Formats: sequence, structure tokens, C-alpha cells
Amino acid sequence: MTHRPMSLQTRLMTAVIGFVSLILVIVAVITSALLGGTLERQLEDRLDGYAMQVAKWAINVPEQYASIDSLLDATNAVPGILLAVSSPENGTGGVIFPDTKGQWSEVSQTLTAADLARMDAALGGQSSATVTLDDFGSYLVVAKQAPNGVTVVTGLPRNDIQNQLATLLTVIALATIGGLILLALTTAITIRVGLRPLRAVAATATRVANQPLDRGEVEITERVPAAEADPRTETGLVGASLNTLLDHVNDSLASRQKNEERMRRFVADASHELRTPLSSIRGYSELSLRALKQQAGEAAIESTTTSLERIQAQSLRMTRLVEDLLLLARLDEGRELVYGTVDLTQLALEGLSDARPTAADHHWNIEAPDEPLVIVGDSGRMHQVVANLLANARTHTPPGTAITLKVSREGDEAVLRVHDDGPGIDPGVREELFARFARGDSSRARQTGGTGLGLAIVKAIVEGHGGRISVDSRPGDTTFTVRIPLSPGGVTAP
Repeated sequence: MTHRPMSLQTRLMTAVIGFVSLILVIVAVITSALLGGTLERQLEDRLDGYAMQVAKWAINVPEQYASIDSLLDATNAVPGILLAVSSPENGTGGVIFPDTKGQWSEVSQTLTAADLARMDAALGGQSSATVTLDDFGSYLVVAKQAPNGVTVVTGLPRNDIQNQLATLLTVIALATIGGLILLALTTAITIRVGLRPLRAVAATATRVANQPLDRGEVEITERVPAAEADPRTETGLVGASLNTLLDHVNDSLASRQKNEERMRRFVADASHELRTPLSSIRGYSELSLRALKQQAGEAAIESTTTSLERIQAQSLRMTRLVEDLLLLARLDEGRELVYGTVDLTQLALEGLSDARPTAADHHWNIEAPDEPLVIVGDSGRMHQVVANLLANARTHTPPGTAITLKVSREGDEAVLRVHDDGPGIDPGVREELFARFARGDSSRARQTGGTGLGLAIVKAIVEGHGGRISVDSRPGDTTFTVRIPLSPGGVTAP
């Protein structure tokens, strides 16, 4: 059978109340023992004083007059006192002056033979003892024997001590019960308030768990309230930690959703880019077949030749697209780079020379140091970086735009900048500028939008060299900045 576990609040209250109860019981026992001992000593001191007076009488009285009656005539009785006299000639007798419920009476009561026998048995040859009499309760008695053979016994009741101890224990018990009830209420309220942040954490976690997080765009807005997430307290630290975790999970889900959307867009764009040349190839193939069936001679050859040239052009376009995608995949895996020494100055001059004929209506400039700027990298891929940046500047700027290629060294980095004074980059696409299939406009034409892989390849190559790329653009002033370490960490030129 499985027992239901106790809650933390119940365990804490049980532990606190149990320990406090134990402490109070120990205090009550020690207090009662100390008080009882003090009262007993006080009673013994009083009894010793009365016993000395009675002993003086026993020493001075003649043996034939030693009786309880003569003792009563010679002494002043006090409330509750017990007196007994035993002599060889007059025998044994005793009286007691009861003090019942605080009412003092001078009328004495004679002790019975059973009471006297019980006192004699309790003393048993000792000078003092405690004896319980049936009708009078517990007494502390002291025996004194005079030289003439007379023995006198003096006693005082212990009822007052017992009553005071009983009253003390009753007061302690009532105070303990009341204190424990107050302690239980205070502890329960304190623990409940102290555990409130944990309940807020549990409620928040439950609400988050009920949210559908496995599909679609997800945003976790649930948080532990700030009042219950104070990191300066132990329970509040749990709430603050959960909020931090939820922030991280929310950011991760947003990143996942963004990646999924980018992947869907990537697949759609790649499908579109591949579908266009495939459609062209199919169309020209059908045209060629029709021409061969319907025409003959030179006309069929000419029509077929034109179709095959277009098929070849579209095949090359598709091949370049697939090769770019494969290159990005290899770069993502950390492959494809072959390191060696690269003269970035020479590479920039060659890249500008290759780009100038493709756009004679642009103004091309270069700023490079006279001496070689050598880095450790992949020469072919770095040439592709320069070519793609220049092609991007050429494609997205109107005729007459000035494009400047700058090469410099800043500390332990080689810096490559491509600047143009064209219309700038649309702020709406700047965040996705280096994403795959990103375009500076919405067109899918090769003359304007391109395939959108050029800057993605540049970014992958630069990051593969341990560098970084950034862009700063405003109308009339756009600059792409590439920073490459002179020697990437852990890589040396062969």
C-alpha cells in the first residue's frame, strides 16, 4: 500500500512543533525539579526549627511527665504540625493539627495506632523520612531522642509542595498548549507565505506545459511574477531561474521557427530556381523534337541548333546553382577550404580587372597598399569573395555609380572594403541580406535579383577563414567590410 507523502509545509510544521514541544517538556521537568527541591529544603529548614524546640522540651522534661499532653502544654502549635512522643513509662501518642484548605484550626486530632506504626516503619531508625497518612496526606517527619530515653517526632505536611508543583505544571501545560497553537498558526502562515513563490513556479510551469509547443509559431509569454521571483531569496531564486529558462526556451523556439521559415523559403526558392531552367529545357526539347518531325533539311538543323544552345545555357545555369548549393553545404561542414599564402593586394587587383569589363558604365576604383598584404587562406575562395562582392555592387547599382575596392591592414587583420555611392540597401532586407536566396529586390530575374546565393557564399567563406563580414548602408553610401585574420588560429600555410 502506497502512503501519501507529506507536503513540505506539513513536514516543516511537524519538525518545528515537535522540537519546540520537546524543549518545553525538558524546561518544565527541570523547572519542576528545581522548584520541588527548593520547596523541600525550605520545608526541611522549618521542620528543623520546630524539631529543635521540641527536642529541648524532651531533654528538660522528667521521664514520668513525658507525654503528648505535656508537650502540647509546653509548645505552641502551628498549622499542619504533627507531634508524637514515645517514652518508656507513658507509651506512644501523637496528635496532628490539620490545615485543611487553608482553614487553621487549633483542634488537634489524635493519631491512630496505625498512623504511629506507619511513621515508625518509615523512619526505621533514621532521623527523617517521608510518610503518607491515610487521612492527612504526605508528611515530612523528623525524630529526636533525648538522653532520658524520650523520643519526639515532629512533622510538617508536604501538601503545599505538591499543590504548588501541580499548579506550576498546570500553568506550564496550558501555556505550552497555547504557545504551540500560536506557534503552529504562525509557522503555517510563515511557511505558506515563504512557499508562495514555489506555488507560483508550479502554476507557471503548468500553464507552459499546457501550451502547444510542437508546431507553428510559438511564443511563451508565461512568466513567474516579479514579486515571486526575487533572486535575493532562496524560493525567489527558483522563480528567477525558471524565468531565465523560459526566456532561453522562448528564444530557442523563435530561432527554430525562424530557421523553419528560412528552410521553407530556401526550398521554395531553390525549387523555383531549378524549375525555371528545367521548364526551359523541357520546352526546347519538345520544340527540337517537333522541328525534326515537321521540318527537314537546313530549317530543321537551324531550329534544333537554337534549341540545343538554349538547353545548354539553361543546363549551365542549373549547374552553377547546384554547385553553389554544394559549396555552401561543404562550407557548413568545415570542408572545401585549402589553405596557402594569399596576396590580398594582388587578388584585389585581379578581381577589379575581371569586374571592370562586365560593367563599363560604372566607375571602378581601387585603394591598396604598395606592398603585398599576405594572409593564410584559400586563394580560390578569397578570389570568389572579391568577385561576388564586386558583382553584387555592380548588379544592384545604376550606371554611373562609383565602386571602390579598398584593401588595408588593421592590427592582426586584413580588411577588404567594397564601397559604392548607389541608392543603398532597402532596410527591409538588410537583416536577411546574407541569407541564402536573399535578394535586394523581389525580382527573380537574373539581371536584377539573381539567385541570392552570392552573399551567402561570401559569408560562409569569410567565417570559414575565422573572419566576419558586415554592411553599412544609407542612400549614396554603402560599404561591405570583410575582416580576415592574417593567420586563422591553428592554421599554418603549407
